[in-house]
Amino acid sequence: MKILKRIGITILVIILLFLVVAAFVKKDYAVEREIVINKPKQEVFDYIKMLKNQNNYSVWSKMDPNMKKSYRGTDGTVGFVSAWDSKKDDVGKGEQEIKKITEGKRVDFELRFIKPFEATEQAYMKTEAEGASSTKVKWGFDGHMPYPMNIMLLFMDMEAMIGKDLENGLKNLKGELE
Repeated sequence: MKILKRIGITILVIILLFLVVAAFVKKDYAVEREIVINKPKQEVFDYIKMLKNQNNYSVWSKMDPNMKKSYRGTDGTVGFVSAWDSKKDDVGKGEQEIKKITEGKRVDFELRFIKPFEATEQAYMKTEAEGASSTKVKWGFDGHMPYPMNIMLLFMDMEAMIGKDLENGLKNLKGELE
């Protein structure tokens, strides 16, 4: 009986320690990557604001060529939704919606993941002229992990995990446009 009591107390202490540590761990994270594309800013912006074009350069879109895709609304306008459904767990099921367009400068997206986990995250793409015929494109992702799940951020390098995919997607974008 004493052993069970000690085991129970030990488990309780571990859970409490977990909860206390999680209270001090950040809940938000942001990852951004950039690339320069040798095309005029408006041409680049007109391409990236079309969500369907992500099928040509996004690493995530290319992970499962057999995923089901569906669309709602008018591409390149606020409210357009691109949905996906894959049998692969690393792709899962979800949708992305254009939430805001600042013409010639920025497109804001909302990502709604459904499977294998539920989450809603924010992403964006920005363009800045680097000259008459070159454009800096920034692709970013802002995430939030609620308490107490935020403790996972101590063990997950979101910068490396998401950053690599953003970098590769931007390289693919550069290849598409140049």
